Amino acid sequence: MGALDDLAKNAQEFVEQNKDKIDEALNSEQAEDISDKVLDAVSDAAKKVTPDEHDAKIDDVRANIDKSIGTEP
Repeated sequence: MGALDDLAKNAQEFVEQNKDKIDEALNSEQAEDISDKVLDAVSDAAKKVTPDEHDAKIDDVRANIDKSIGTEP
């Protein structure tokens, strides 16, 4: 477990040291385009394997996630 703990610690330090750059990247136009494509694919896949009555909930979840990434609210 020592190596795993070291990896987690290094990752946490990296995030803390680069928080501004990470926030900037997550709120970029490129992140918006990529996230929209990924979220569309995931929500479409979820709709294929769940009953139609859950489509609205899937759309709500997708919209809430989309608000956190990219440039569009």
